[in-house]
Amino acid sequence: MFTGIVEAVGTVVNVDDDGARSRVTFQSDGFGSDLVHGESIAVDGVCLTVADQGEGTWMADVMRITRETSTLGDIAPGRRVNLERALRADGRLGGHIMQGHVDGSAELVARDSQPDWDDFTFSLPADLVRYVVPKGSIALNGVSLTVAALDGDRATVSLIPTTIADTTLGGLALGDRVNVEVDVMGKYVESMLAARS
Repeated sequence: MFTGIVEAVGTVVNVDDDGARSRVTFQSDGFGSDLVHGESIAVDGVCLTVADQGEGTWMADVMRITRETSTLGDIAPGRRVNLERALRADGRLGGHIMQGHVDGSAELVARDSQPDWDDFTFSLPADLVRYVVPKGSIALNGVSLTVAALDGDRATVSLIPTTIADTTLGGLALGDRVNVEVDVMGKYVESMLAARS
């Protein structure tokens, strides 16, 4: 389980693709010097498993289905990614409950800079809109955010300077796509109600 509080921004240093999977090597100064084999790491919101480690680097396997259903499909050396280790049982739940199971991707369609924050508006996949509510939680590239406004399939989030500086979201340009994980609680409620009717 993750909370959407990004711990570090890492860089992709190598992608070894054999068709069925990609072995991706990440470098992240000061992050995870004590990573262990099999540990879960959210990479841009996608839960990956530490498969190997090197000097200042760590590797994870990205399966074809993950590449096809997330923005990791176009991952390449030099790309910066948001990183978060799984929540410890004695940790603080600073964001919201996340699984690292991406539901789809959204496109940045507007960015409005204010003196103290930036409003980012994303076009969401039609099948995910029903899980998004104003003032509710949404994860974009692994960052826990609050939905400031919802207009049809367009969700707006407001990013404070810390989020802009400490995650990859500040570098987004119009047309860029991000991973989306909607609030899992809504999906569970929907499933339970459907089973009763």
